[in-house]
Amino acid sequence: MNKKIGVFWLRDDFRLKKNLALYQATKNHDQVVTLYLFKRSKYEKQEAQKWWVSESLKEFKKKLNPLNIEIQIFKVESYETFFQNELFDKKNFSIYWNRVYEPGYLKFDDYLSLNLKKKGIEHQIFKGNILNEIYEVKKKDGTPFKVFTPFWRHAEKHFLEKIPKEEKKVNKCLKKILFFKNSIDEKKILPKKNWFTNFKDLWSPNEEHAQLKLKNFVDNEIQNYPEARNYPNILGTSKLSPFIKHGQIHVETIWQECIKSKKKGLTKYLSEIGWREFNHSLINHFPHMLKNNYSKKFDQFPWEKNSKFLIAWKKGLTGYPIVDAGMRELYSTGWMHNRVRMIVGSFLVKHLLINWREGEKYFRNCLLDYSPASNVAGWQWVAGSGADAAPYFRIFNPILQGEKFDKKGEYVKKWVPELKDLPNKFIHKPWELSDGKFKLGKDYPYPIVKHEAARAKALSAFKKI
Repeated sequence: MNKKIGVFWLRDDFRLKKNLALYQATKNHDQVVTLYLFKRSKYEKQEAQKWWVSESLKEFKKKLNPLNIEIQIFKVESYETFFQNELFDKKNFSIYWNRVYEPGYLKFDDYLSLNLKKKGIEHQIFKGNILNEIYEVKKKDGTPFKVFTPFWRHAEKHFLEKIPKEEKKVNKCLKKILFFKNSIDEKKILPKKNWFTNFKDLWSPNEEHAQLKLKNFVDNEIQNYPEARNYPNILGTSKLSPFIKHGQIHVETIWQECIKSKKKGLTKYLSEIGWREFNHSLINHFPHMLKNNYSKKFDQFPWEKNSKFLIAWKKGLTGYPIVDAGMRELYSTGWMHNRVRMIVGSFLVKHLLINWREGEKYFRNCLLDYSPASNVAGWQWVAGSGADAAPYFRIFNPILQGEKFDKKGEYVKKWVPELKDLPNKFIHKPWELSDGKFKLGKDYPYPIVKHEAARAKALSAFKKI
């Protein structure tokens, strides 16, 4: 066994199962320490995730404790500065980490690897939480796929050819060690504003809970998934996305459990994993789309700036019940049903003509499952500016969407309680109710725009690009 200290750099990998970097560190070393770097600038725009990360660190400590592995946590301004000041001059250690598939992380991996080599420091980088490495799935001519269906067809085939045959188990270390000075407690990461109170009752950010959710979904729900996933009033989805994002569960585990079940519905569910793979491929092959339109023609789109409308949308006060329910669910729980994400997204960019970047920014701050790949690609898909996107003229009617997917208004009544006593007939269009008890404009806002007029305006704007 190597007498050097093993350092496992923890990023989005809060798990023991299918954690190649941690496994290799404990295989090679008697003593291992886990390093976590909390980058201030990144999380200032991701407030909800501060809570998830803090809880994940607390829970992961419990997992590592019996293995004699400590976690040392640091708030940093930049990864470069930390490694230059705290690591490059240290001796007698090796460092291990798993990839995170974002351009900035992969670029830093190259920088770090180069400098570690110059210093003669042993290091290993491993496949992260993905089925295929992002550069493994390409067209015959070597170019990346821009359309989902052929991408996923090739990605599935490629993964099937190299499914891992054995589970590599993390070893117990000889004794605990502290390798760095002045590490902090995970509570220091929490947001200053205590707006995440509800989260504790709804989420348990640990590996065990992720496995239980997966088992329950596969055992009881997956067969209904193709249809049930559209209805926000029922538990028709796995709600695993925050656990996948932060690495409490590996997508290979999800794949294997779904395939093992042989249940109807697994193909559709696994295609959602496919979309995650596709989105990661897109942002790395076309990194400009993280800040700009994937489709350049949308650079000319006449977006409007309207702070009043934007605030109404954020607060769930647009006057469209299904939209408002979704936005309130988001703020209260850190999550939103995927069907509703499409509805509220379409409303912002097509009814209000507000730039998709504003929606992307707000989701980034509020979502527990936020990832650049899924968030940016999702918003650009809705806006029509992305790869394999919905055409711009596909404008969701929030009234019809509500009536179709929340027929009895159960979802709306839960998140917009001021409408709970309305007859189902009016739950998605309260402005049609002539009831002296219910006062539109007082009990609930008037619609901030009229659907038909907004739709016509959006189509007119699209003709200008």
